[in-house]
Amino acid sequence: MKKTVRLFPIFLTVFALSACQAPNPPISLDTSPGGSSASVKTQSSPGSSQAAAPSVGYDTLLASTTERDNTPVCLTPEAPGTQTAGNEYATIDYSNASEGYIMVNYLGSNHKVKLQITGPDAVTYTYNIVTGWAAFPLSAGSGNYEVSVCENIEGTRYSVAYKGTISCPDVAQFGPYLHPNQYVDYNGKCKVVTLAANIASSCKDDLEVVNGVYNYIIKHITYDYQKADTVKSGYLTNVDEILLSGTGICLDYSAVMTSMLRSQRIPTRLEVGYAGEVYHAWISIYITDVGWLNGIIQFNGKEWELVDPTFGASTNEKQLKSYIGDGSNYATKYIY
Repeated sequence: MKKTVRLFPIFLTVFALSACQAPNPPISLDTSPGGSSASVKTQSSPGSSQAAAPSVGYDTLLASTTERDNTPVCLTPEAPGTQTAGNEYATIDYSNASEGYIMVNYLGSNHKVKLQITGPDAVTYTYNIVTGWAAFPLSAGSGNYEVSVCENIEGTRYSVAYKGTISCPDVAQFGPYLHPNQYVDYNGKCKVVTLAANIASSCKDDLEVVNGVYNYIIKHITYDYQKADTVKSGYLTNVDEILLSGTGICLDYSAVMTSMLRSQRIPTRLEVGYAGEVYHAWISIYITDVGWLNGIIQFNGKEWELVDPTFGASTNEKQLKSYIGDGSNYATKYIY
């Protein structure tokens, strides 16, 4: 099949480029020398505060002391090939779309490739991809998804290597929020998974697990302001590196917490959008018999409180409650 040569610039709001600071306007993805990479791993800033010695370990898995089973469940995205689309440049495997994700395999040799997915909600997600399989969530639920794989020509100009529409009529409600993906990347060997199980070992229900994980994170991870000022577009979190370094930006806090809760079978959404005028990342969770707690994961005995692990770690309780209020300061743009 002949590749469609369609030249166009790809734009998006930079995700976590200046995390928890003033939002950046939409800019070209190719703004830095050499452009953005598929996964830029940024080291913690020299002299940053390190995490205190954890009171709960992550090297040995503890058995539950309550009736709640704390055994980790790390679902693995697969590409069985029963339902596929694509051409010689890319393969889209949507065999497990009902589980809330698709797999994409770029087959070409271009070093700067973008994947764009537009769901039934008309929101377009733009990802960096490289050769090999990777999982991407179907955050908009059931419906048709337009998928485009675009190769860089120069600067911000890309050509469409593949474009097609796939039908996903029965996406599971919680599927996208129980599987790992590019932004929430973990597996059964990760320390964050063992840590989550150990925190959960003494918890009687999911709400206690959420509170335990949240309290651990805000006590053991400090905000890295230098990283926030220097992180590049395309940055992806290595959850174990953040746990071990004890520092991170808003995306790191949220990715670590999301990974921990998903591995404990608690549907969790990593959300990106605006907290007031700040471009930011936070989480929402689902609790059986309660429903989705949209950014609200802590109950003080009288009311649900919005919990954002970044603000929780860097702001005193009075200021946090004053800023968060009823959640109206938060406007979700993307969900991973």
